[in-house]
Amino acid sequence: MTDTAPERATDAEPWLVYLLVSEVRERTYVGIARDPERRLAQHNGLLPGGARSTRGSRPWRLACTWGHYADRAAAQRAEAALKRRRGLERLDWDGGP
Repeated sequence: MTDTAPERATDAEPWLVYLLVSEVRERTYVGIARDPERRLAQHNGLLPGGARSTRGSRPWRLACTWGHYADRAAAQRAEAALKRRRGLERLDWDGGP
């Protein structure tokens, strides 16, 4: 039997914060993941599991990633800091809290 499930990140992989930019609207999306490329495919509808809020602005491109954060909590704190910025202003973020 063949395993057809998409590859998933392992616990050994670091947490990253990622920024997506819509190619059709002036929108951005911020998230955390161990595998931002897989998450991009999910947000674009190529794999199951993207956020509902990204469906209307497809396709997305991966604009930036920041990290490697020590754990999920550290990545979530960084994500919250980035979300305080708006739109393309997020591209200039330095990756700190």
